[in-house]
Formats: sequence, structure tokens, C-alpha cells
Amino acid sequence: MRIFVSTCLAACALYGQPGKLQSPSAGYVFDGSSQMLRRIQGIPGAALIGDGVDFGFAIGAATVSPRLDSAIVLSSDGAPHLFKLSTDGAVEISIAGLTAPQRVVFSPSGKAAALFADGSVQVIRGLPDSATLAATVAMHGVSKSRGPAPAISTVAISALAISALAISDDGAYLLYAANGRVELTGVAGDSRILLNATPGALVAFAPSSHDVAITHAGTLTIFLDVTGAATRRDVPEISSPSAVAFSADGRSIFVASESNRAVKAIETATGTAAALACDCAPTALVSMGSLFRLNEMSSAPLWLLDASTAPRLVFVPAKSDSQ
Repeated sequence: MRIFVSTCLAACALYGQPGKLQSPSAGYVFDGSSQMLRRIQGIPGAALIGDGVDFGFAIGAATVSPRLDSAIVLSSDGAPHLFKLSTDGAVEISIAGLTAPQRVVFSPSGKAAALFADGSVQVIRGLPDSATLAATVAMHGVSKSRGPAPAISTVAISALAISALAISDDGAYLLYAANGRVELTGVAGDSRILLNATPGALVAFAPSSHDVAITHAGTLTIFLDVTGAATRRDVPEISSPSAVAFSADGRSIFVASESNRAVKAIETATGTAAALACDCAPTALVSMGSLFRLNEMSSAPLWLLDASTAPRLVFVPAKSDSQ
């Protein structure tokens, strides 16, 4: 494994004015200390934490699309706002009917988003230019493991019970782990249990498909075309996962482990695995194009997985006091 040290001098020339989104950009990270969404300026191996994006109001949180072209931003009172991001700045897109979410999840390619709150999900499709609130889906327990239109229980799943949530790029399906099981729910109302799983199961959709990955009980389960043939493959020896995600081309699945301080790269077609050790404790796999952000912003360096060619780990120096 090669770990590349960020070259600060190469990145310094890339700084722009506050609020301007100037290229090249490796992605974004939310700075909790200043309540700002900051740009990661530069290229992998030569990047720095940049200026904050000006949304025109104080924000409490921000989630950015994997394509880096849109963001769902929560104001300080929790109200959601949809913004289109470009090199010229952030422009708000009006979309009526959104309610304050407890969790925001983009689809693998950023074409759809799921806003979870109080046992239901609002589904946004057509991001960013044709964004519409396409559906509101109630998430409930079900009584069957397979088959169409299973009976639905009367107990709604709470925010705290959901350990993971994913949405397909077409915005047609939600995948979530809750109450000891993993369930697939269509916005049209169909629903079924895929697995009975231990608490802490993680889920992910592949880009532009209905292939899914699920970590549970030390295993990675891959379903190819989960809404059709649902061909299943189990990959063992998945220890203490903290995040799971498909690569941008869907050919690999990455599993991060905070306790093992590593990221495992697994071939979707064969299940062949290789581990990348990290001088970090990866808690996330936040997709940013061909990059994945592995941790949140803090006083320590920000770590990235560069999956553009052979996977490698790079870091971005921690933000200085003057930034």
C-alpha cells in the first residue's frame, strides 16, 4: 500500500475567495466548529481544507451529492434547503414540501436523495436540475421474508432503530437495516425482508443498478439485481465494519473498519478481497466522485480513499487556526 503525503505548497495556490467554488476540488467536508461546509481544495495527495461555502444563512449541517453538484443544507433551525453547486457558487433550488430530516442520504451517483424523519422517508428525484419530491414512504416492519406485498405491521421504525439507509439511483427503492433485519422497500409500496441481521448491519446500493451490499455478522452479502434474480454471494471475514460503499463503476465494494484501522477492497464479481492499512480510524465512506472521505473534520488530518485507479490512501492536513 502506498500512503501519499499531501503537498501543501502545491495546494496553496488553489485557494479562492470565501464562498467561491473554484476548481480543482476533491470534495467537501462539514466543519462543525465553525458550522460551515468547507471545500477540499486541490487534488488527491496535494490538497488543503479550503474556504467555507456561502449559502446566505447560518447552517447546522450539510450533505453533498457524490457528483458534488448539489447539497441538502439544514439551516440552524433544522429546515432543509436544496442547493445546486458549481464553480460560480451555490444557488438554491426551490422544492416545496420538504420537512426537517433526521438523516439525509444521497443515492450512489447523486441522482436521488432520501430524507428520513419520524418513520418515513421523503424521496427526491431528478437531482439537481429537475429535482422533485417524488414520494413519501412509510417505513414499517413486515411479516414476510420474500414475496410481493407482504403484510405490514403497525409498529413504525424509529430514527434510533435504523442503523443504515440507502436509496437507489432511480429513486425507486430504499434499503435499510433496522430491528434485526434488512428490508427492501419500493416507493410503489412493495416490501420484503432480505436478511435477518444482527444490530449494526450496514447497506449500500451500486451506482445505476439494483445491486446491493450488506454487512452483517462478520459477512458481506452481495445481491446482484436484488429486485429481480437477486443472485447472492457471501464474503466472509468482514471484521468490525464502520461503513460500506460501491466504487463509482460498481466493480468494487469498500468496507471501512474503525477498530481495525483499515479499508478492505472487494471485487463485486468474484469476492476477492485486499486490505489497505490506514494511519487513521475510518468511520465513513462518503462518496466524492472517485474519492471517498473516511473521517469527519477535526484537529487531525482528513483521510481520503482514492479509487480512481489502484486504491490508495491520502490525507489532507488539518485546518490551521488561520483558516
